[in-house]
Amino acid sequence: MSDPTLVIDDLRAESEELDWLVAELRPEGWALPTPAPRWTVAHQIAHLAWTDRSALLAVTDADAFRALVEKALAAPDSFVDEGAEEGAHLPPSELLARWREGRAALDKALRAAPPGARFPWYGPPMSAASMATARLMETWAHGLDVADTLGVVPAPTDRLRHVARLGVRTRDFAYGVHGLTPPADPFRVELTGPGGDLWTYGPEDAPQRVTGPALDFCLLVTRRAHRTDLAVTAEGPDADRWLDIAQAFAGPPGTGRPPKGAAR
Repeated sequence: MSDPTLVIDDLRAESEELDWLVAELRPEGWALPTPAPRWTVAHQIAHLAWTDRSALLAVTDADAFRALVEKALAAPDSFVDEGAEEGAHLPPSELLARWREGRAALDKALRAAPPGARFPWYGPPMSAASMATARLMETWAHGLDVADTLGVVPAPTDRLRHVARLGVRTRDFAYGVHGLTPPADPFRVELTGPGGDLWTYGPEDAPQRVTGPALDFCLLVTRRAHRTDLAVTAEGPDADRWLDIAQAFAGPPGTGRPPKGAAR
């Protein structure tokens, strides 16, 4: 993606939709438990604020970001949770203001990034478009946790195209995180978008393929639903294995979500 404007605009829209959900919550609403173990609504927003700040440092202050990476390497199993825990203890109004200020600053920095610039990250360096895509994916996924807690069912939008594309591009990463060798050949992925149009990735004649609704695929790669509850299908043993391990986010895969009806 040469021009990052579209995905930056979509990141802003995704953030504003989540902001609308939490802006008028009373303090007890911020303390409600979400589907993520031990995380309240406040933890979800605090995590987004923390990650936005990390992304902002990556774009604007590489030395400060490297210090964050060193801290993460020193405590890889607790680093993310510590950031969420710290922010979750703030008064809700202060946490909301911090999240808004951080994402506004990141929006400005990404729009001002020189064409072709690459920024350090916890994985490979990222372009402005890739950084915005990753932030949109996380905002959507954590926003789902908040919406689920509040009994809201968000309508899927074409912004899912960014999440789906990232899910496809991180195929080999998912294999690597599980200590597996990625397949040599690409898969064909065919997804039906919210408006009924077909989103396609990979060679049309690939012998292994994945098909299904774009929403379900995005739920799968963000590990927000169990595979058995989704209408995503695979043709071929490697593609089938991928659906068990797919993830679009950096870091360990975690336990994922149990099937509907399973005891928690």
